[in-house]
Amino acid sequence: MASIKGYKYTIEQDAKSAVKSCNDYYGIPTGRVDEVTQNWCSYQFAELNEPQFWYIVFDESLLPILGNPTEFEITHEEI
Repeated sequence: MASIKGYKYTIEQDAKSAVKSCNDYYGIPTGRVDEVTQNWCSYQFAELNEPQFWYIVFDESLLPILGNPTEFEITHEEI
């Protein structure tokens, strides 16, 4: 189990909307032909947690869009 600082969503569409808000805020993608960056951030699926949820790992650049993050636990496979 790992402690994560970020943004937690119980509905995948809410995570997608958060990514879109970040993209819009930072003007990503720019529409240039040689564009590499398609998203400012991405979300992950906590499939081993019960209940399952989606989350975005905190980065300082997300504060103006998503606000203050929370801390939560993620269950992950041991390798």
